[in-house]
Amino acid sequence: MRWLVTGAGGMLGQDLVGELRARGEDVTGLDHAALDITAPESIERAFAAHHPDLLVNCAAYTAVDDAEQDEARALRVNGDGPRLLAGACAAHGTRMIHVSTDYVFAGDAGTPYAEDEPPSPRTAYGRTKLAGEQGVADELPGASAVVRTAWLYGVHGRSFVRTMIELEARLDTVDVVNDQRGQPTWSADIAAFLADLGPRVGRDTNGVLHATNSGEATWYDLAREVFRLLDADPDRVRPVTSAAFPRPAPRPAYSVLAHGRRQRLGLAPARDWRTALHEALPRIRKETLRETP
Repeated sequence: MRWLVTGAGGMLGQDLVGELRARGEDVTGLDHAALDITAPESIERAFAAHHPDLLVNCAAYTAVDDAEQDEARALRVNGDGPRLLAGACAAHGTRMIHVSTDYVFAGDAGTPYAEDEPPSPRTAYGRTKLAGEQGVADELPGASAVVRTAWLYGVHGRSFVRTMIELEARLDTVDVVNDQRGQPTWSADIAAFLADLGPRVGRDTNGVLHATNSGEATWYDLAREVFRLLDADPDRVRPVTSAAFPRPAPRPAYSVLAHGRRQRLGLAPARDWRTALHEALPRIRKETLRETP
């Protein structure tokens, strides 16, 4: 099977290309410079050159706050781009996985969001990502899957975990929000999930699935665990409310995703976020130190 990964320069895209290559798969990764998903001619060139059997779209406009001021630009990437990719997939007989987000929900629930929960985004970013989900479903029914994930961190690129590693080395104390709850998720685990899912898309699996690490935490909980794994005093992390860090885009107070479809399909269960973080942190710290003068 020939895989094509868009957004291959990002955190998840890099992990997915690496995971597929480690499995011996035939994979091509294209970053934004090589493939502009908002340009039909760029998409057609990519299909003509690589003839993918399965496309995984990891490309996205992820500047959540900037999207509030420029929703049209975010919509081109997060909404129009996936629709164009799905249309090209339909024309070429290619199956597709599209990566989406917890931000399609309002974030005001008290129990984990199921895959069939009606979306109700409260931000421009969430609205544009939902438009992308709908575009894929419209253009490629029966041969596509939408995978929602959340709170990603990884070895490549910026993340909350990397920021905590850097701040632990520089500051005596760190104030971290304790009223937003979600699922810290290692991007390498999602890459493995996507690699497992790919061969099933369009055969026995379609539609929406959720993919995160299991369990739940606040950002404060996550920061304390990072400090603990760094052999630093977790009490140096101080809890604050979201009001301490006002942002243009409101953050979901509760964005835990349920894994019901994953379980029903017999896919490998998600591992606990602490277990994943314990494995990931030394790698992220090594990369952080390598990049820090």
